[in-house]
Amino acid sequence: MNAMTMRSMPATVLLAVVVASISALALVLNLSGAAPIVPVYVAAGGLAFALAMFLTPGTGAFLRFFVIFYGLGYIGLITILLAGGIGGFAWVGLIPPLTAFTAAAFGMLAILLSRIGVTREVFQIADPYFETEDKGTTRIWPFGSITAREKWIAWVLLGIIILINLGQVGLVVRHNQFSRDIYDALQNKNEAEFWRQLFQIWVPLVATLLFSNLIEFVLVGVFKVRWREWMTTRLTSRWLDGGSHYRLQFNGGVDNPDQRIQEDIRKYTETTYSLTIAMISQISTLVSFSVILWGLSSTLPFPSEQFRVPGFLFWIALLYAAVGTLIAHIIGRRLIPLNFDQEKYEANFRYMLARLREFNEPVALLKGEGAEKKRLFERFRLVVRNYMDIIGVQKWLSAFTGLYGYSNSVIPLVITAPFFFAGKMTLGVMMQTAGAFARVDAALSFFIDRYATLADYKAVVDRLNGFDRSIEGAKALQKTSDITRVEFAGADIRIPELSLALPSGRAIAHISDISFRKGERTLLVGPSGSGKSTLFRAVAGIWPFGSGRIEQPEGGSVMLLPQRPYIPIGTLRGAVNYPAVEGTHPDEDIRHALEAVGLPMLVDRLDEEANWSQVLSGGEQQRLAIARALLAKPDWLFLDESTSALDEPLEDRVYRAIRETLPTTTIVSIGHRSSLIGNHDRRMEMRMGADNLFTVADAPVKA
Repeated sequence: MNAMTMRSMPATVLLAVVVASISALALVLNLSGAAPIVPVYVAAGGLAFALAMFLTPGTGAFLRFFVIFYGLGYIGLITILLAGGIGGFAWVGLIPPLTAFTAAAFGMLAILLSRIGVTREVFQIADPYFETEDKGTTRIWPFGSITAREKWIAWVLLGIIILINLGQVGLVVRHNQFSRDIYDALQNKNEAEFWRQLFQIWVPLVATLLFSNLIEFVLVGVFKVRWREWMTTRLTSRWLDGGSHYRLQFNGGVDNPDQRIQEDIRKYTETTYSLTIAMISQISTLVSFSVILWGLSSTLPFPSEQFRVPGFLFWIALLYAAVGTLIAHIIGRRLIPLNFDQEKYEANFRYMLARLREFNEPVALLKGEGAEKKRLFERFRLVVRNYMDIIGVQKWLSAFTGLYGYSNSVIPLVITAPFFFAGKMTLGVMMQTAGAFARVDAALSFFIDRYATLADYKAVVDRLNGFDRSIEGAKALQKTSDITRVEFAGADIRIPELSLALPSGRAIAHISDISFRKGERTLLVGPSGSGKSTLFRAVAGIWPFGSGRIEQPEGGSVMLLPQRPYIPIGTLRGAVNYPAVEGTHPDEDIRHALEAVGLPMLVDRLDEEANWSQVLSGGEQQRLAIARALLAKPDWLFLDESTSALDEPLEDRVYRAIRETLPTTTIVSIGHRSSLIGNHDRRMEMRMGADNLFTVADAPVKA
């Protein structure tokens, strides 16, 4: 195998080759008697793991991390065992072969999860973060700041966290042995052994656990916030990219994108991490304590002296957890759709409250408080009704899980008590058995204890996947649009042929062979619904419905001001700079622009933060938008009734400010006032044609 072939080979396939080779070597050495330290079942587990990697090379990035992590762990452990077996090193006996088998089992579990539709859907949200090529910076004491690809930072952080968790499982296993020894010391009234166990075993054990918990807490916090930051940035960028947020309304829409970005991403990152790490910890616990439980029950006669069931305590724990999981699923399966609906109802209610706050003045003027109360209470009743349905399901689920949890501390004592009273088991062994049983049962009860969390988590996953699909649909809508926009070497904006349609597909206008000439101020008029604003949106490049061709001067900048401008929350300086970022334009230019549009009273308020869409009147907001245009200096300025809230003298002042400040900017306006005619050189009109479609034609300057 040459170097080029190895570089082009997927990482999991290359890893599979190494795992298969070392497993085959271990199997041969075992069967030949040269190095029997690696049991056959461990080597067989490695070969099965390698085969699974060969058969599933396309595992998603998130689960691929676990495949590689445990693959490398398996290779390292087998190498140590083989080296120790061949070299005769006694210390190798401290590493149980079961550890290597567990690593292979974990790797196969990750591959299995990648083949299940539901889990693949869950983890595909995480995949982009674990395969991103973006650069990230993190601080590592005592090395300072380190810059690397974000995916490598994520892999290293998650790998260290998993190692800490696996180490903690080993410490918990040791604590289980400690409980046996200290209870035996109490039963035997061995005071010296009691104090030795307390100070030489328990104190270092607890200190190590506390220290590892502290390190884990910090690393987990860093990992989760980095993951959430990256996902939030990516999803927000996709939502805002190329007008996708605008076109979502035409693609079936998506409710409350703000909640999906802020709340659902937070829930997803936190729950995915906690469930994944918890599952790893619980499976490690299951494997470790199952061995202990099996060993403790191997010498006990059950159900009679003549016939024994090997590891019967383990089988009882397994059966107990299986029945409990089935019952929990039957009781709680309705929680998934109920939690999905609850998130939607809560977000809709919150959105209505925010919208009422935004439009409090017109509501007050119209005395609409009664109607708003009715609408708000109707929305809130949906929240309450659905929540009561959730309570109805959760009360039975909580009752069952509570009974299940209380019972699991008693069942092992009930089972082992006859052996203790018969003198076949010491108090220490009885307590160790109870502890091991509880740990095995807790691991097997993973889904029972977290059923409500899993139901809510599935709803979050569905919402994020639905949002992502909607964004893809919005992007596809633009890509598949039959309206072609091209740049050419001319000076005018030309429309050789253009048909405009509504989202429903109904055609509203057919335009052919018109031009908006450079340096000419054009007024576009026509009846409501004739497609004037739609034509502007098509020229601006955000309207996807229709067909035809729009030719725009090469390198020419276009700015479109709608009737109702968007004023972001923040400083007034940021609001005037928009859509440029705050600080783009010098304060002196901002002052001149505000004064030019008749807003001198705002000049001294640039650093003031407020919700300016509520502070400023409609006319002031429109003039603020014109001030933005004066700062941006576009080549083409389209005004879609952008001065409709101004009186005629103020409107005339604004147009004069545009002419004087932007003498080279071409203006195209939509408006209905006759007073606008004097501020334009040309008048075009939307007229109904014989085919019941509107078209554009030149009209006399005076109506």
